[in-house]
Amino acid sequence: MIHEVDDALRQLLRHEVLRSGDVDIVLEAPTKDWAARRNAPTVNLYLYDIREDMRRKSRGRINEYDDQGKITARHLPPRYFKLSYLVTAWTQRPEDEHRLLSALLMSMLAYDALPAEMLTGSLRELDMPVPLTVALPPPEDRAFADVWSALGGELKPSLDVVVSAPVESGRRMEAATIASEGVLLSMDGDDPVRHRPVPELPEGSKPAEESRVAMVRMRRRPDAT
Repeated sequence: MIHEVDDALRQLLRHEVLRSGDVDIVLEAPTKDWAARRNAPTVNLYLYDIREDMRRKSRGRINEYDDQGKITARHLPPRYFKLSYLVTAWTQRPEDEHRLLSALLMSMLAYDALPAEMLTGSLRELDMPVPLTVALPPPEDRAFADVWSALGGELKPSLDVVVSAPVESGRRMEAATIASEGVLLSMDGDDPVRHRPVPELPEGSKPAEESRVAMVRMRRRPDAT
């Protein structure tokens, strides 16, 4: 799933902003060593955080049906995970970096989710929205200065891009076989309960003709008052 989001983001930026191909798009950590080796205008998409999106967590089970409309299995709903990217522009001049960042920001503001035609693999198969946010305030437990400190580099203008991607849980439960016959419970004196098939109901009788109904008949003991 993560690599599919990588590909969709790169395709989106290439389609909207970087059509000329003069600017590279990379996923490497923007460390000092990486910056020193860079020799072309570059947009860096650094994935720095992955966590579950608890606001989108669903409960319950989803039914699977066959061609006759019968339930064949049930599975848990997909779970969403937030992939946070630190997006930076690298050129020879700060002015050019700011123009590039501005173009990236304006292009992503036009989308609330990754375009469906850019999704591949499991994201396409799930056929669910993949929400996208850009430049929102970071959570209280995380600061961008901390990210840059961990990378060992100097603080640099950046965009925080967060993609909430659905992931299939993989937990699937086969549906129980539908009963074709009911049971008749009988209590005869001290005899234990016996199970006997329910006889066919005459056509047109009630309950409904198409269903076999489990009937319970209890006979009182001879000495019951």
